[in-house]
Amino acid sequence: MAETEKEDIPPYTLEEAIAEAQRCLKCPKPMCRTGCPIENDIPAFNRELSGGNIGAAYAIISERSNLPAICGHVCPHENQCEGHCIMNRMKKPPIRIGQIERFIANFEAEFQLNKIKKRLPNQVAAGKVAIIGSGPAGLSAAFELARANYDVTVYEKDEEAGGVLLYGIPAFRLPKDIVQRHINRLTEQGVVFKTNTEVGKDITIDQLLAEGYDAVLIGAGAVKAKGLGLPGEDLDGVIDALKLLHDMRDYNTGKITRDKIQIKEGDEVVVIGAGNVAMDACRTAARMGARHTYVCYRRTIEFMKAAKAEYDEAVKDGVEFKWEHVPVSFEGKDGKVIGFKTKTPDGEIVMPVNKIIIAIGSAPNDVTTTGTSGVELDEGNLIKTTTEDGAQFYGMTGKKGVFAAGDIVHGPKTVVMAMREGKRVAQNVMEYIKANKPAQTA
Repeated sequence: MAETEKEDIPPYTLEEAIAEAQRCLKCPKPMCRTGCPIENDIPAFNRELSGGNIGAAYAIISERSNLPAICGHVCPHENQCEGHCIMNRMKKPPIRIGQIERFIANFEAEFQLNKIKKRLPNQVAAGKVAIIGSGPAGLSAAFELARANYDVTVYEKDEEAGGVLLYGIPAFRLPKDIVQRHINRLTEQGVVFKTNTEVGKDITIDQLLAEGYDAVLIGAGAVKAKGLGLPGEDLDGVIDALKLLHDMRDYNTGKITRDKIQIKEGDEVVVIGAGNVAMDACRTAARMGARHTYVCYRRTIEFMKAAKAEYDEAVKDGVEFKWEHVPVSFEGKDGKVIGFKTKTPDGEIVMPVNKIIIAIGSAPNDVTTTGTSGVELDEGNLIKTTTEDGAQFYGMTGKKGVFAAGDIVHGPKTVVMAMREGKRVAQNVMEYIKANKPAQTA
């Protein structure tokens, strides 16, 4: 396995997982659950695991999460469940909830504790739904709909399904066989994946509705990188972090050769930004042989958006952090980057680098809604939906039967937030279809 693919944290053994679950105090008012965006019943699945009832533990997790193995790997646990664990107040290490969730999900998959329910040959589908995008929002919605006996087709612009889970998160943080496992499970449930198909370019939302879909759910995410608009941004050597991570997926699977990766051995690299994408990009650069890798952020470490665990891993990989470094310009010669000018508390300096990776955030690509009337975008290209509580159909756009969920609605956030919204909007899609589709009988 390549260095860029090695998983950071080894999984628990059965003995380790049970021992860790037994540390849980089973609090009557669990703060860990309060800290979880999907309010997973953490004490309950810890209790089942403590007694060796792994199937029951998985069933509890599945009540709230459609992507447990993925959440177990990439959720910012230190800011959520583990950060709220009562053990912290007792000056003890918090329960490693993410590691426990990973173990339960992986154990269930290996031994197939929960059989997949498939539709009977003579059973009529409850409805037909198209999902745009196969990232966390799209996959979570697909699980919810397939489980409720809906025909589901997922449209994905890339060659493989998985979206940001496959192309935007390095394998050392999220092994790609785990993503594929979730997709395989959906396929076994009857979900159809149409890859290499970009909605808005190859087919429009209006065409999907005309083809007989009862509803369309847009979960295409935020995949368009933001720029800084600084002098020199068009120089050779200025790199989009999302493009780098996407290319790494293709390199690790043999689709492209090493020379196509923009980071070369011996490069001097600076990454601009301090979110999780910046951490993924700087660690990738370091692992690809950069001589020095720096992260420059305009504020202090207290304002860093990345999870501290990701920062700690980047430091282990040899990345150097430069705080209070405000980007000024990209310096070049003969069309290539030769330096990064930044303003520091001590004045302006030019860092001698030959590669600059921009990782300051992303925005939705408005191509998805091309050729479709009624789907409104705000000034940030985010899709407007009925997101207020009490709305008749949460997540519906201005066009009847067209819904949206995840980063394309609320902007770039965490995987678990996108997953939660995909699940919630899928439930409202079902309510919409029930209210608007004549009853069918088998």
